[in-house]
Amino acid sequence: MQYFSIENRQIQQDMWDYTRTISHGKSARKVEKTRMTLIETSNKALQKAKQAKGYKGDDTYKESVVNYFNVVNLVLREDYAKLVDMEDVAEQSYDLMEAYMLARELASEKQNEAANKLQAAQKAFANANNINLIEQDDALSKNMEIAGNVYEHYNAVYLIFFKSFKQEVYLLDAIGRSDVSSFEQNRETLLATIEEGKTKLKALTLYSNDPTMVEATKNLFDFYTKEVKESSVVLDFFMKQENFNKVKAAFEQKKEKDRTQADVNQYNAAVNDMNTASTTYNAWNERMNKDRARYIDAWNKTSENFTAKHIPTKK
Repeated sequence: MQYFSIENRQIQQDMWDYTRTISHGKSARKVEKTRMTLIETSNKALQKAKQAKGYKGDDTYKESVVNYFNVVNLVLREDYAKLVDMEDVAEQSYDLMEAYMLARELASEKQNEAANKLQAAQKAFANANNINLIEQDDALSKNMEIAGNVYEHYNAVYLIFFKSFKQEVYLLDAIGRSDVSSFEQNRETLLATIEEGKTKLKALTLYSNDPTMVEATKNLFDFYTKEVKESSVVLDFFMKQENFNKVKAAFEQKKEKDRTQADVNQYNAAVNDMNTASTTYNAWNERMNKDRARYIDAWNKTSENFTAKHIPTKK
């Protein structure tokens, strides 16, 4: 039992550290070297387990260890390899992000299920051979369970946050392209995702009665709502800009000797209107950029504090 436990517990710890790292804070690609090292370590442990002899002719516990190392190796080689590729495109859309997070959850569930089966086999083996297991030996499994529950809440809130976050990106892109039609469409869609998000947030069960992530998301939604309501200045700027371009084109088509005072007055008025609208838009845009950065920063800090507070650090 001690022979299996030493490598088993170390791999469980390393796997937990790895999955915890990519669940929040660092990307899977940035810790790819860790995954490759874990594959090598789990391979060696698997071979040792296969070569070990059963106790008094009973291979039950040994086979459980072998099965666990097989699952760990498979998850590392296949599931987490896919996550590296999925992560590269996850930010492109809500659907891709949802698929990425689901795949991450499934990989973690496979690992946890295998660990639970091994734990059950370990207890059965101990009971059959009159061995008293020390309760603290199970601390890692409890930590993994707690971490899983914490990230379940984190992931649920993150997807709600990300849907509106991404929709605002589409809105800003439309503004950058001066695309009035796309601007109007994405403005309405952003409001719809905010309302959908608020409804989903209400339905969530808080983890350990901690509302911080939900509140940070609501605060960001309030900013998005304010941004949309005040975005009429963008439409006004677009209209004044379009009018100026038309007036300018007509003005420049006329030879200077053919331009009337009315033409000059119309051109000057269009310039003044566009400059005024531009000044108003630029001031609004600068204010929105500062507020957006503040609320996004607050959301990120809140999520970091949430996981730091609830996920056990003791090994």
